[in-house]
Amino acid sequence: MADNISEKPLLDKINSTSDIRQLTEKDLDALSDQVRQEMIESVSETGGHLGAGLGVVELTVALHYVFNTPYDRLIFDVGHQSYPHKILTGRRRKMKTLRQERGLSGFTKRAESEYDPFGAAHASTSISAALGMAVSADLNNQDRRAIAVIGDGAMTAGMAYEAMNNAGSMKVAKRLPRPIANTAKKAEEYARGIVTGGTLFEELGFYYIGPIDGHNIQHLIPVLKNIRDKREQGPILVHVVTQKGYGYTPAEQSSDKFHGVSKFNIKTGTQNKSNNGPPSYTSVFSKELIKVAKKDKKIVAITAAMPSGTGLDKFAEEFPERFFDVGIAEQHAVTFAAGLAAEGMKPFAAIYSTFLQRAYDQIIHDVAIQELPVRFAIDRAGLVGADGPTHAGSFDIAYLANIPKMVLMAAADESELKRMVLTAANINDRPSAFRYPRGGGIGIASTNKTEPLAIGKGRIIKKGNKVAILSFGARLYESLKAAEILDNKGYSTSVADARFCKPLDTKLIKNLISNHDILITIEEGVVGGFGSHVMQYLTDNSLLKINSNIQTIVFPDKFIDHAKPDEMYKSANMDALSIVKRILKIHNS
Repeated sequence: MADNISEKPLLDKINSTSDIRQLTEKDLDALSDQVRQEMIESVSETGGHLGAGLGVVELTVALHYVFNTPYDRLIFDVGHQSYPHKILTGRRRKMKTLRQERGLSGFTKRAESEYDPFGAAHASTSISAALGMAVSADLNNQDRRAIAVIGDGAMTAGMAYEAMNNAGSMKVAKRLPRPIANTAKKAEEYARGIVTGGTLFEELGFYYIGPIDGHNIQHLIPVLKNIRDKREQGPILVHVVTQKGYGYTPAEQSSDKFHGVSKFNIKTGTQNKSNNGPPSYTSVFSKELIKVAKKDKKIVAITAAMPSGTGLDKFAEEFPERFFDVGIAEQHAVTFAAGLAAEGMKPFAAIYSTFLQRAYDQIIHDVAIQELPVRFAIDRAGLVGADGPTHAGSFDIAYLANIPKMVLMAAADESELKRMVLTAANINDRPSAFRYPRGGGIGIASTNKTEPLAIGKGRIIKKGNKVAILSFGARLYESLKAAEILDNKGYSTSVADARFCKPLDTKLIKNLISNHDILITIEEGVVGGFGSHVMQYLTDNSLLKINSNIQTIVFPDKFIDHAKPDEMYKSANMDALSIVKRILKIHNS
């Protein structure tokens, strides 16, 4: 166990995986303990995903010991499990830069290391990628193995089974992938279903081995060597049972097994979570949805394996029969919500922006075409900080605003978010969505009376006569800071909160362009979103003049690396000073 800090003589010798293969099998248990301790020490200082990595330490050591990595391709699903892998593959000394600006990614990343053959931050992609790599090896006549490490959570997504079905049916490849499923569930939970599970995998064309204790190196090594040396056609699935948070008592005793943690005290496990500041947008959404649901029994809530992340765990405590966690299955979540809506229920699908991308077809075909009133609560809109570009909510404005009949809102603060929850609950003839960022709110004083918004109506926050800033979403308060600076420089500035991207408040837009020399729109999203819709309205209605000074501020055409959110927005030129510079440049030109 790794509860006590100790020296790491074996780990100190490991600079690459070839060094691991120079050890004896008897050394591997001690090496695993040292890797686990290194991981605990690092994450205690940086925060990050802890429990999943603790559960696969022995498996990771065993895989690198048996297989010829990086020549053999080792693909981790999601990436939460990859911290031990990073420690063993030349990145140990950088672990305390984890998830920090210019530091290590919290996930596997091709640009970071040759040991990361495939980037993974969204679940259930590993088997598909491993199959592609195995077929490539076959076509190039390379004696290379492809190993997918996929947890039971990721096995709730249909993509994993699509890949398994394809892999099991292939007969052309000599070296098909050898996926390895590991699970954070306890072994006894599998005893009841293992026959059915094994049969399922065999029907899909896999040779099934398991279950095996994932924390017993002596059991793992001979099995892995055996599958490494098999030459017959066909994929192999090794069912490895692991315990999330294994080897660190506070994690083992935690309800979420320390899945995601802030900085913490190693001895006690106490996390350094500040209680200061305003509540998070997520908690504001959760409380308001519960409040509305108490008055309306038709309201139900759906999440795709993120009950605590979306705040719906609190909803589940209040209304267990009206809460549904469908697993890592966003496509199913959306169509399931559509079925509920078709029968008169009022579903709220709370899904992170980045994960909702996976269900775009369902949003269009199963919800929008049928004009079903599914309400999408889009958490983690905009830039999200340490999780980086794989989890950024950059695209939802653009991909939702183009859908006919969709009502699309963005909250500028906590009070607005409450009103949007109520507004969505009252929309019964078409789909609606409202987006809000990660982290704490602005600190707007709470009010007991919340009223729904008038559909398609924005608001003017500050009046001026020379410059107008039209904000959609959470950049409103940076826009107000910019307006104060501009006022002091002699540029009288109006600031408006659009509230809606669809339908647009065309009266507000016409008023702003008619009464100001410069109009700027700003949104936390890519080109093709709110600003593009504003420009389309202006051109369609001949409101753009030759001397019109109108520009849109959107995310730059690149993926923004992980850093603190404020730094990320500064790099995107969306902080107050950058807004001021943009406007002064327009004026001076």
